Amino acid sequence: METTPDIVIIGSGIGGSTVASGLAATGANILILEAGDHIADRPENRDQRAIFQRGYFRPKEMWYEHEGQAFNPGNYYNVGGNSKFYGAVLVRYRREDFLEMAHGEGVSPAWPFPYEELEPWYSRAEQLFQVRGALGQDPTEPHHSEPYPFPPIKDEPAIASVRARLKANGMHPYSLPLGVDIDKWLAKAKTPWDAHPNSFDGKMDAETTALAHALQHKTVKLQTKSRVMRLETSADGSRIERVHYEHNGEKKSVSPKLVVLAAGAVQSSVLLLRSANDRFMSGLANSSDQVGRNFMNHNSSAVLAISPFYRNDSVYQKTFGFNDFYLSDGEGGPPLGNVQLLGRVSGAILKANMPKVPEWLLSSISRHAIDFYAMSEDIPHPESRIMVDGDRIVLKWHRTNWDAHLDLVRRLKGVLRKSGFPIVLSRPFDKRTPSHQCGTVKMGNDPATSPLDTYCRSYDHSNLFVVDASCLPTSAAVNPALTVAAQALRVAEHITAKELH
Repeated sequence: METTPDIVIIGSGIGGSTVASGLAATGANILILEAGDHIADRPENRDQRAIFQRGYFRPKEMWYEHEGQAFNPGNYYNVGGNSKFYGAVLVRYRREDFLEMAHGEGVSPAWPFPYEELEPWYSRAEQLFQVRGALGQDPTEPHHSEPYPFPPIKDEPAIASVRARLKANGMHPYSLPLGVDIDKWLAKAKTPWDAHPNSFDGKMDAETTALAHALQHKTVKLQTKSRVMRLETSADGSRIERVHYEHNGEKKSVSPKLVVLAAGAVQSSVLLLRSANDRFMSGLANSSDQVGRNFMNHNSSAVLAISPFYRNDSVYQKTFGFNDFYLSDGEGGPPLGNVQLLGRVSGAILKANMPKVPEWLLSSISRHAIDFYAMSEDIPHPESRIMVDGDRIVLKWHRTNWDAHLDLVRRLKGVLRKSGFPIVLSRPFDKRTPSHQCGTVKMGNDPATSPLDTYCRSYDHSNLFVVDASCLPTSAAVNPALTVAAQALRVAEHITAKELH
């Protein structure tokens, strides 16, 4: 007879795996329900034509715009979640990101607690994810109580030369904090890791770090191919009584003491909305009417700088960024955002977006190009939201702060031209790319305006926690993975101290 778990964690991405890691040593029986399966070690993992041109790993599902148009989203369902494909940039929000920040279009609200509250947990998360980085290079870097556990990944020669050019032109390039064992990654195949799936090849994702740590404890169990369909409340509505899921096509349910929802910013809100009942007709954890609202997705663009006199023979490329336009536009104006290198963009990758252009020609262009990612904050807006319509997931993305992003791209192009690249092209990413989705079940101090308290507990259901990017009150303009992990460790400690008796 199976033991009824004390805790059920829904999802094994950054939030779910990290909270499991933080709770594993308590001795509580923990069941992690993951809708997908492990990513197998197969040739397609490093085949750029399979990944980018044929969409081998893309999910088969369709979401819908609120006008009714269908699109194929870039969200993945597998052990480790989207982190299996991420660029492994594990960077802290800046201290200023926790404060109210005025932008060209609106105000990004303050967090319910300051940077200093999360700082120790950032350090623990950097240890858990074995981050490679360096302090003292980025003027916007907030205080660290501990150094990075490993030195930064070195620039390849072609990349080091561009870093030097940017520095000579007044920028402050810094080594990206990365969760990659570069020697192990390259030993498998000489490719970038950005957008390439990881099967224990050296990328520090949710599965290979936090989940692997949690599963060292016999009281932690991972169950794959287990899609949660509905949460059932107790008769008085104060608690989640039962978790209903399908495992290999069979309907099952379990009644834990605590439920940690960590299915991602879209799917966590969808599950809460679909779990509506006669008492909670607008969905669970939703007395504030904020579940699904405040959806944020970074404004982002790929920027390719080309020069016939530059030869890029790098393999992975993605080792530095700069924040000279992060806290202001560089001239005393409002913030614009972050710039960082993309993983090396080959001709095979370019052809995915330019199918009519011969790949040999795109490869020739790629050899003389360096590829950047420009990222700007998407300010929370109540009408930017996730909704459900029967079986459909409906996304109504109210994009904000776009003019600031265009200004960031314009200024980046100017810097790159000044640095010896006469041709600079840009292409924005759209809703098919999950550019750090967050919001939708935000935390805050007031139950009238936030579904969760500052420890990610539902104000409506005392045994429900939501611990993924959906809890973030703002998107900032940096990669959110480390912030999600830090908050998950903070929540795990709170659960250990206050909930497990």
